[in-house]
Amino acid sequence: MPVKLRSALLGLAMATALGGPIPPALQAADLTGALAQGPAQASPPSGAAITKAANRVLEALRSGDANARYALFADALKRTSSPAMVANTMKTQPKVLSYRILRVLPGLSNSMVEATLITTAGSRDVVLVLNNAGQLAGFQNDNADQLSTDVVKRFVEALINGQFVTARSFLSLAIQDELTPSVLQAKWQRLQRVTGDAIKVRHLLLADSAPDQKLVIVSMDFQRLTDSLFVVLNDKNEITGVDFPNEPLKPAAAR
Repeated sequence: MPVKLRSALLGLAMATALGGPIPPALQAADLTGALAQGPAQASPPSGAAITKAANRVLEALRSGDANARYALFADALKRTSSPAMVANTMKTQPKVLSYRILRVLPGLSNSMVEATLITTAGSRDVVLVLNNAGQLAGFQNDNADQLSTDVVKRFVEALINGQFVTARSFLSLAIQDELTPSVLQAKWQRLQRVTGDAIKVRHLLLADSAPDQKLVIVSMDFQRLTDSLFVVLNDKNEITGVDFPNEPLKPAAAR
């Protein structure tokens, strides 16, 4: 609280408690002036500013410039990534030929941008989450037309390869709010302290499917044992839950 406002409120409280008249210096006009000096609510960035920031992010993706793309990451993404990791990820993805911004949704702390990417493998939709500094705080590809088992396999392979920014992009945006790349990394590393390093995905099973939810069981080989992860997806193939086993199975020879 600003010093002037604190002093004004304290003086007003003391005058009231003592039953005396409110001093002229503490009358409404002065108190209003003190309040006016309080911290103002930050306004969301303009649509034009968000669009400009989104164009920077999408252009770095289109150009294949890993350094430029990494430089536009928010700090939470940079902690588990590097330009080299970004370059390795981009090598496994179709080349982006062009892009088109479809809609901009401003927010107080983060804004969303919906865009279409035209790639060498066809078009795909993507949602970018940008913070107020215009940095990429998260993203999500549209995987609604993919097999749920394929989505889960790519998610787990990203975890195995230490690509936590990419792995997080398979989560629903609501879950991404809870799981930063660092939190996802910590969960994965905590599991591997018991199991040993992850080696490969053995097989995936669509165990249950309903109109609004799917369950995929991932059997995985680790250095010291074989165990399963349980992954829940919604009807858009966005991952909404991952159950990392707390009590891994007894050691079994990895194949």
